Amino acid sequence: MKRRDFLTSATATLVVSGGGSIWPRAALAAETPRRLQMPPLIDTRVSGKLALVAQAGNSNFLGGKSVQTAGYSQGYLGPTVIMQNGELAAGVGNTLGEPVSVHWHGMKISGDHDGGPHQPVLPGEVWKSEMLINQAPATIWYHSHIHERTAQQVYNGLAGVIHVTDGRDDDRGLPSAYGIDDLTLVLQDRSFDSNGRMVYEPSMMDRMHGFHGNRMLVNGQSGTVAAVPNGVVRLRLLNGSNARIYSLFFNDERPMHLVATDGGFLPQPIALDVLQLAPGERAEILVDFAGAGTPVLMSDPGQAYGVLDFAIDETLPARITSLPDKFGDPLEELNGLDTKTRTISLDMGMGMMMGSGGFAINGQPFDMDRIDFNVALGSVERWIIRSSMVAHPFHVHGVQFRVLSEDGAPPRPENSGWKDTVLVPGETEILARFEHPASRKNPFMLHCHILEHEDAGMMAQFTVS
Repeated sequence: MKRRDFLTSATATLVVSGGGSIWPRAALAAETPRRLQMPPLIDTRVSGKLALVAQAGNSNFLGGKSVQTAGYSQGYLGPTVIMQNGELAAGVGNTLGEPVSVHWHGMKISGDHDGGPHQPVLPGEVWKSEMLINQAPATIWYHSHIHERTAQQVYNGLAGVIHVTDGRDDDRGLPSAYGIDDLTLVLQDRSFDSNGRMVYEPSMMDRMHGFHGNRMLVNGQSGTVAAVPNGVVRLRLLNGSNARIYSLFFNDERPMHLVATDGGFLPQPIALDVLQLAPGERAEILVDFAGAGTPVLMSDPGQAYGVLDFAIDETLPARITSLPDKFGDPLEELNGLDTKTRTISLDMGMGMMMGSGGFAINGQPFDMDRIDFNVALGSVERWIIRSSMVAHPFHVHGVQFRVLSEDGAPPRPENSGWKDTVLVPGETEILARFEHPASRKNPFMLHCHILEHEDAGMMAQFTVS
């Protein structure tokens, strides 16, 4: 659907600027826009070391009462981490009162370093990992992944973004100045009560469909404006929400040029009117803000609401003034290789509606002690993933894949590159190469990335050997 076809259906009470309310603004106090802040940076390229600490925070999002939150090395969310290929010594401490973990979502590493539910960091302990990074430049992320606590912990703030870089973005003609023309944007919907406190109290329907909030946060901030130069800007978008799917567009019909998906760059930009982003997915887009006025990044046709305002800051250098037409290598095609085919069913049974569970994969709810299957190391497999009742974002640990088809049609532009998470509304076919081992002690997960579904059993695990 073109943006112009549904822009007129966005009612004035729902079109809210500056990462505002998803519901009518009259229900909340007026705000004075503030400048959007980027997460602090940790650059590991010189030291080859990364230290994070899961810690409690006390956050005030809307100017009302403060609420207890959590973050990595800060009170809510975590720093942006810059990594490059090579050895990295990572340490994760835990000063909270419950186990946490750090899953490196999108990183191609072995199961021993993956940070899934089999690798908890207990209170007062430090989890250490000597990992070898070897993958294409990409925007990936990290978050806690404790079984039955992932939804709550990520909602509380245990998540952050990673830039894997090869240092060649300037050669590609891409914006690369962090916080100036290269913006990291963590999109989250959160629920706030009448006192302005963030709350997580999922009802049965919330657990069935996934928890949806009534307020937008960008980088943990509400009511902000992103300052941009009078030129081309790179937006690294992460859907860090528990369940909400975004259909992003600009209110002035400004085009977006998709340059990277979960696993890295496309061969050339793809112009989009609307960008769909499901929980766990990332996308990098280029936007030309020259002569911008006051564009607003918005979401959802028919019930449009503002995600983030942008405004030109003439003091910021406009380093890039034209869009690159080509910058990535051709994508490797996996078709034609010998493959094994598996069918993965994301099951949401009627038992959930009766309050008795019902989330499963291939008919079985997740069991930490059961390995569901083994994949041969170095092999390529074709998976046919099917969803029941609702669309599920499907994530696989430790690998990247190519999407072959979506409900029998070619993949959408958002799914044309390397992926680790894909929205499955009906049936989606993927090809994945398994290049990293995973043992029975530390297997890889595959699961729905609606976090309430994952916690309730829509997850399985496999070994690679």
